[in-house]
Amino acid sequence: MARALVPLAEGFEEIEGVTIIDILRRGGVAVDSAYLPGEFATDLVTGANGITVQADIPLANAVVDEYDIIALPGGWGGTNRLAENELAQSLLKSFKEQGKWVAAMCAAPYALHVAGVLSPKYTCYPGVEEQIRPQDWVNEMVVVDEKVITSQGPGTAICFALEIVRQLVGEESYTTVKEGTLARYC
Repeated sequence: MARALVPLAEGFEEIEGVTIIDILRRGGVAVDSAYLPGEFATDLVTGANGITVQADIPLANAVVDEYDIIALPGGWGGTNRLAENELAQSLLKSFKEQGKWVAAMCAAPYALHVAGVLSPKYTCYPGVEEQIRPQDWVNEMVVVDEKVITSQGPGTAICFALEIVRQLVGEESYTTVKEGTLARYC
């Protein structure tokens, strides 16, 4: 069974975090949500809009070999914490070095950029590209390039997660979840 790691940092975008976890699980992907070490070291992580989510594991317990992908929800607060956290940055680099999938949406491609694992072609929340590489930004809902999946924001979260399902589990599971959630626009 495919496995995904979804780090949830204080200030993450709740729609994105919960949608990634939900859609991947519907698609047959085992998901571990993880909380960051540090000042907010608890399994209860509060998002950008004040919604608190209980994470499954501490990020320090994540072993790269056990996962096929690391997928980051956006939200500037969470993104900045992921970009500044040594463990999160190290994990991103390890996923990329081992040829595993790396994914980020909304502002979170910035954390990939800081880690040096963002693909040449990417998308993100419009305006965030100014802090990354504006010349390489693509105005598309979801971009797949060099085993990196990026997406634009809360409204594209289902499409982003469905693309992860497609890449990890296959077209049949992608289609089943897409039809079951009425995600006709993906």
